[in-house]
Amino acid sequence: MVIIIKIKENMKLYFKYASVCTQSVMQYKLSFLLMIIARFLIAFCELIAIKFLFSGFTQIKGYTYGDILLCFSVIQMSFTFAELFGNGFKVFSGMVRGGDFDRMMVRPRSLLLQVIGSRFEIGRTGPLLTAMITLVLGIKYSQITWNIMTIWTLAAMIVGGMLLFIGLFILEASFCFFSIEDTSLMNVLTYGAKSHGKYPIDIYGKGILQFCTYVIPYTLIQYYPLQFLLGKTHNWHLAFYPLGIIVFWLICYFIWRFGVKHYKSCGS
Repeated sequence: MVIIIKIKENMKLYFKYASVCTQSVMQYKLSFLLMIIARFLIAFCELIAIKFLFSGFTQIKGYTYGDILLCFSVIQMSFTFAELFGNGFKVFSGMVRGGDFDRMMVRPRSLLLQVIGSRFEIGRTGPLLTAMITLVLGIKYSQITWNIMTIWTLAAMIVGGMLLFIGLFILEASFCFFSIEDTSLMNVLTYGAKSHGKYPIDIYGKGILQFCTYVIPYTLIQYYPLQFLLGKTHNWHLAFYPLGIIVFWLICYFIWRFGVKHYKSCGS
C-alpha cells in the first residue's frame, strides 16, 4: 500500500514537471510550431530515402518494403518516446556543470524523477508523427497475420526500445559523474542505433549482429522479435525477448547509483 501511494505521488509530481515544461515551450507558439514541422520533415526525409531505395530493389536480404517500414517505425517511435521522457539525461552534463544537480540532491525527491522531469520535450512529437505514418504504411504493405501475439510483439518492441534508449541515456549521464564534459561518444550507441536500426540488424553482417546481441542488446527489441512478427520463424518465445531489456535497464540504473554515490560537487 505504501509503495502504491509513493508511485502515485511520483506520477503526480512528474505530470506537474511535464506541465511546467509544456507551458514554458508554449509561450512561444510560432517557435513551437516551426520546431514540430522541422523535426517532422527531418524524420520524413528518412522515410523518403527508404522509398527511393526500394525504387530500384524489391527486397533487401529477404526483407520487403513493408518489412523495412515496420522496422523503421518501431525504432523511430522507440527513440522518440525515449527523447520525450528521458531527454533530461541527455543534457545532464550541463546540469552538473551549472550546479543544478547539487540542488536536486538536497531535495527530498527521487533524483531520477527530478532529472527526467526537468526536460519534458513536447517538441519531439514531430518525429512521432512520422513514425505513426510509417507504422500504418508498414502494416499495410507487410504480410503479417495480426493476432494477440503479433500485437503483443509490436507493442513490446516499441516499449522495450524506449527503455533501451532511456537506459543508454542514463548510462551517458552516469559518465558525467566522473567527467563533467559532454560524453558525445555515446551518440554512436544512441543516434547510431536509431540510424542503422531502421533496417534489420542482420543485413550488416554477423559481427554487428553479435555486438548488438551481447554488448548493447538492440536485437532484443528489433531483430529477434521482428523475425517472429514477420513470420520468418514460428518460435513464439522470440516475442518475449524485449522483456530482457529490463535486465539491461537495471544494469544502467545500478551504474547510475554507483555514480551518484561517488559524485563530488563541481563547485558551481
